[in-house]
Amino acid sequence: MSFSIQRIRFDRTHVDTWSATNQELTNWPVVYVLDGASRSKKLYVGETISADKRMRQHLAGPKRQQDLTDIRVVVDERYNKSVCLDLESHLIRWFHGDGRYDILNGNDGLTDARYYDRELYRESFHDVFEALRAEGLFSRSIPQIENSDLFKLSPFKALTPDQAIAVEDIVSGILEDLRDPTRASTLVVEGAPGTGKTIIAIFLMKLLADIRDFRSHDDVEPDSIFAEFFTPESAALLQDLRMALVIPQQSLRLSVKKVFKKTPKLDPSMVLTPFQVGESRDVFDVVLVDETHRLNQRANQASGVQNKKFGQINERLFGADAPHHTQLDWIKARSRYQLLLVDGAQSVRPHDLSPSTLNAELTNAKNAHRHYPLTTQMRVRAGADYVEYIRMLLRGASVPRPDLGDYDLRFFDDLGEMRQAIRERDREVGLSRLVAGYAWDWVSKKDPSAFDIELDGERMRWNSADKDWINSPRSLDEVGSIHTVQGYDLNYAGVIIGPDLRLSSSGEIVADRDAYRDKKGKEDTGHLKGAFTDADLLVFVRNIYGVLLTRGMLGTYVYVCDGGLRERLRGLLK
Repeated sequence: MSFSIQRIRFDRTHVDTWSATNQELTNWPVVYVLDGASRSKKLYVGETISADKRMRQHLAGPKRQQDLTDIRVVVDERYNKSVCLDLESHLIRWFHGDGRYDILNGNDGLTDARYYDRELYRESFHDVFEALRAEGLFSRSIPQIENSDLFKLSPFKALTPDQAIAVEDIVSGILEDLRDPTRASTLVVEGAPGTGKTIIAIFLMKLLADIRDFRSHDDVEPDSIFAEFFTPESAALLQDLRMALVIPQQSLRLSVKKVFKKTPKLDPSMVLTPFQVGESRDVFDVVLVDETHRLNQRANQASGVQNKKFGQINERLFGADAPHHTQLDWIKARSRYQLLLVDGAQSVRPHDLSPSTLNAELTNAKNAHRHYPLTTQMRVRAGADYVEYIRMLLRGASVPRPDLGDYDLRFFDDLGEMRQAIRERDREVGLSRLVAGYAWDWVSKKDPSAFDIELDGERMRWNSADKDWINSPRSLDEVGSIHTVQGYDLNYAGVIIGPDLRLSSSGEIVADRDAYRDKKGKEDTGHLKGAFTDADLLVFVRNIYGVLLTRGMLGTYVYVCDGGLRERLRGLLK
């Protein structure tokens, strides 16, 4: 396909001259980019069937005050409205993922619709990208951008139908409730790995911020399902809205902070720990909790300082340090609305919220019609069937391998071969890593020259970085644990199932307490204090491998340490 990029100064004189000499574009679908490369680092992407009219609207609206200097119009005689909407969405996502510009777009109008010859058109989008990159608008390649956390965790996403329904209903409910100052509520989004729970939280915060700052129809996508929320009344209701996103895991929290730093109207200070919410003197209007199942009970914490803080927060909020108070109780005490993003099958430690607490929240949300299930698989190319297949295998079911399409699921008998295969995939597509269950001591934490895992002649170390390990310089040579990868995407995951999961003499899958080395993972604490059985340990170990085996978007490679389990899974996975 052939296209051209026409460049015009963003002022009335040049727009009038351009439109007079390009009258065919007054009624033709095009995509355009407004940027301030010479003055600012701001950029806006749009599409229109009337370029001259749209530019005059921008010149008369808020874009005029954004120090934008140039217009680039992408023209192709074979473009139609659907193609332009798709190209617009791709460019917005790529520009935000590149991180070079502050993107002035809202996230309410991104699409992923099907249309005639879509794949052929999308191939041409790469040529448009490269042409814009040649003009200095992009600093990295598409693979580099799409492998970044800034791209993967971006609020600029085309939502799946079940995500869109959830977001629409959540926004509608919040706006309705805000009209009654006495009303409060708890909403629950539930979904398996890869259904986009984190994306909903980030998308929703950006959308609410855009509605809050609504001033002109210049920025609203009229065909968006969220267009009805962009009104002066809604903006007034949200004017003083105080929002926070709570992320229990340190590594993921740091990555999301980086995304918020690069996203206009969001700020890293909005991403908090549960302790920060509990200690806050202010009451939040809306608190979104990612990985709610990883919130803590009143149990032995990671440090003496945190143990002391837990008690102090309980005393300040509830008058006493009673053992039944959890971090979820803190969040409810310090906020009017809570959005809980949950998957109970991803709890990995005894001090995580108890199943009874999670089930109570689910039941209450369902009864209040505030429960939103997510079923569309966004991460794993093989779809939801793969996720359920893995979970059934870990529960001991002998189920046949489903049709996984071109998903690259492989079983390895030699760890060295799997390690080499992961290196090859990383050279090809990037973001390919080895991960393992916590079945080896972390010796290298105190002695960097020591090795932690020695198998099949391979000597390896655990992750040397506990924050953003996947993107750290040495990650390809190391092995990541559950605490470094939960919540993240990989292109390929090489999973080492350690001796902490094995086959018993009776043919049952069991957890080996001695082989499981996460002290906090088998501590007699939380809701299991005094009754932490091997069956309870099996639930956590099984959940850990359920998470690790569902990180790979394009493929998963598997190596099993226990001989009996290796024979069982080889026959089922191959």
